[in-house]
Amino acid sequence: MADINLKEVTLIVGVVTACYWNSLFCGFVFDDVSAILDNKDLHPSTPLKTLFQNDFWGTPMSEERSHKSYRPLTVLTFRLNYLFSELKPMSYHLLNMIFHAVVSVIFLKVCKLFLDNRSSVIASLLFAVHPIHTEAVTGVVGRAELLSSIFFLAAFLSYTKSKGPDNSIVWTPIALTVVLVAIATLCKEQGITVVGICCVYEVFIAQGYTLPLLYTTAGQFFRGKSSIPLSMLQTLIKLIVLMFSTLLLVVIRVQVIQSQLPVFTRFDNPAAVSPTPTRQLTFNYLLPLNAWLLLNPSELCCDWTMGTIPLIESFLDIRNLATFTFFCFLGALGVFSLRYPGDSSKTVLMALCLMALPFIPASNLFFPVGFVVAERVLYVPSMGFCILVAHGWQKISNKSALKKLSWVCLSMVIFTHALKTLHRNWDWESEYTLFMSALKVNKNNAKLWNNVGHALENEKNFERALKYFLQATHVQPDDIGAHMNVGRTYKNLNRTKEAEESYMMAKSLMPQIIPGKKYAARIAPNHLNVYINLANLIRANESRLEEADQLYRQAISMRPDFKQAYISRGELLLKMNKPLKAKEAYLKALELDRNNADLWYNLAIVHIELKEPNEALKNFNRALELNPKHKLALFNSAILMQESGEVKLRPEARKRLLSYINEEPQDANGYFNLGMLAMDDKKDSEAEMWMKKAIKLQADFRSALFNLALLYSQTAKELMALPILEELLRYYPDHIKGLILKGDILMNQKKDILGAKKCFEKILEMDPNNVQGKHNLCVVYFEEKDLLKAERCLVETLALAPHEEYIQRHLNIVRDKISSSSFAEQPVSPAGKTSGGEGDKIPTENVKEVRSEPRPTQIIKSSDNKSQSKSNKLSGKNTDKETPHKTTKEIKEIEKKRVAALKRLEEIERILNGE
Repeated sequence: MADINLKEVTLIVGVVTACYWNSLFCGFVFDDVSAILDNKDLHPSTPLKTLFQNDFWGTPMSEERSHKSYRPLTVLTFRLNYLFSELKPMSYHLLNMIFHAVVSVIFLKVCKLFLDNRSSVIASLLFAVHPIHTEAVTGVVGRAELLSSIFFLAAFLSYTKSKGPDNSIVWTPIALTVVLVAIATLCKEQGITVVGICCVYEVFIAQGYTLPLLYTTAGQFFRGKSSIPLSMLQTLIKLIVLMFSTLLLVVIRVQVIQSQLPVFTRFDNPAAVSPTPTRQLTFNYLLPLNAWLLLNPSELCCDWTMGTIPLIESFLDIRNLATFTFFCFLGALGVFSLRYPGDSSKTVLMALCLMALPFIPASNLFFPVGFVVAERVLYVPSMGFCILVAHGWQKISNKSALKKLSWVCLSMVIFTHALKTLHRNWDWESEYTLFMSALKVNKNNAKLWNNVGHALENEKNFERALKYFLQATHVQPDDIGAHMNVGRTYKNLNRTKEAEESYMMAKSLMPQIIPGKKYAARIAPNHLNVYINLANLIRANESRLEEADQLYRQAISMRPDFKQAYISRGELLLKMNKPLKAKEAYLKALELDRNNADLWYNLAIVHIELKEPNEALKNFNRALELNPKHKLALFNSAILMQESGEVKLRPEARKRLLSYINEEPQDANGYFNLGMLAMDDKKDSEAEMWMKKAIKLQADFRSALFNLALLYSQTAKELMALPILEELLRYYPDHIKGLILKGDILMNQKKDILGAKKCFEKILEMDPNNVQGKHNLCVVYFEEKDLLKAERCLVETLALAPHEEYIQRHLNIVRDKISSSSFAEQPVSPAGKTSGGEGDKIPTENVKEVRSEPRPTQIIKSSDNKSQSKSNKLSGKNTDKETPHKTTKEIKEIEKKRVAALKRLEEIERILNGE
């Protein structure tokens, strides 16, 4: 075996870079979304051990919906990418390109085992530029092929060194081979097939046996004419070790998937559920089809499922000729390589092994897979194809008459393949460009029409998306997902009636439940979302809540482990004011997935509704243990701590709010509640800073505007409060507390009695029974020296609040003034505070207001997404509600306010008495 030199490495790396440089500007598309964007296993907060418990897509291997693709080492490289660049796609594409270059270089070393130097470089160059590899290299999820191939080839190269002098066994390379096979398998399952290639290499290449020789030796042994040669015994020992290690890996792999095959639908692989002989004829036809893609990669497609390749239902189908021709050609090469000795036959044999053995797991011949054709699984088989082409070219170029023509043809092939690869990379720039390029090749695949619709839907282009979704239903009328997509899009367009009709159509295509019999249909779990989406649609109508609940229960009866149905039903039960049943639903969901932070969060919300704040806080904490950056849990647990009134919880509440604004820097609610905490701690300047930040982000933030004005009024900065109040009343002219506070400042600081009077009169226009506004207007009348009007006003106010002793006292004072003959001649002192004491609910009372939005009992809601629910927008803190239970500190604060109120009443009485 010749070593590779620096020039060869430089040439190959340069060619790979020239072909794939534009892949660096592509985004995350197709399967990248599930494997990268939606995969929590990439996040540093996820324990590393979880990578070895979940499948490639982040789903626990124990769940039925798991794809059972166990590739933890590949996911680990994604996690390293995330560590350095989070979700910036360029670094992911760069690493893929580097891995492809590494594979190409190692492949060159393998080629030199069977080809001369020139042919080896040609084979490696053809492999480096072949367009069939764009899915594996430019598609980020193709990294599984790249990583597995590196260790696949390394294991084979290691095994080639296991033969020592005098045909002795060198065990170190064999042990290293077993380790590398295990690593390759942890990158992708097909890595284990390198064991088969090592076995073929050992028998027919290293030992130089041919099939006739093996047959003769075996015959003589069984007839007792000779014993097994020592070299053959050593070969058997090596093969037994390889086979035993392979069996061990298979057993471990079966244990990992818990002896369950993944669930695929007839849409993923129609032939897999077809009867005999359709299934066999179609699967065998796929072999020449894949070979044709290697030979002529002119029309590439990212998705070959559903109706892309029509089923072969008859022996008279013309496509059977392609299958027959392919097997004849393959058989001829096999006979040549196994029957005759010589370097050429050995090269052909190894090329055939590289083409066939790694393809077996994806061939559908032994077990069904979730696709019809997938270009990325041809990554390793293309190595054998490239060796075969380079070997054939070597034979032709050795003939002087064809030498120039062979070089011209070879140059054209490599150049056109490189151009095709470069052009094909741009198709992977975005989901829209990828699926549109696929539709140019194949218009009979409903999944492609759906995926173009999803790409447009993500851009909020619902009208165009609807056209593609409708076309998908025409191409495949029984496609449940397509009808669901149509329904969801109609809902986004506010066409509720059409949305319901589409969901009902999708529901009608689902396997029906037979009473008294266990539902055992194997359907895609995401198809069950039709019940979730339909229920979410109709529950907007308050009169149809029971009907929506029936849909959730129907989904649960069809698949008792359907976690999303429990989540959505819990949300509905909360809406129906049935928190105990909602709690049962969430607890059932937690039995299925105890590591779901959203479920713990939703359970916390239920406990809030049940008036169990301590339990709610425990569940918020559990959610944050699982996901320390859970934004809703951070925010609402902080609010719960703040509302508890316990001083010891405030530092943690502040810490969580700071974490929240770090995650959501554009949400004014976080800054506002930090301001409220600072006000609780009497940190006025800090409270002012947070309130201003909240207002900067949201100029019409009602609660922040009022509380900032209130803060100024409490810190002797009343004149600074006025412009804030003006801004508040510009957005909310009916803000009664703002009007009361403004009137108070105008009366006491600006001495603007007329302005204060307008404020109080406006309050009474909106709410004639507002005691605060009415009483303060009475004081204005007194300041205007209209005692009779002040008396009538106080009488009316006392009728509204007969229990308020201070109003009666003020009325008595006014009546005493009226009866005093000397009152008109006595000068009236300027008014102090005109709005009564704090205990009398006057505007200068240190009352905090928060945003007028629902209480922070928002749950993680289900949505009409393709499969999973998403978190809705965070709600603010409850505003016009008081906490039902007062803490000890609150009681002390109220007592302080009562004492202050009595002092204020005395001050007003002095004013009314003219002291």
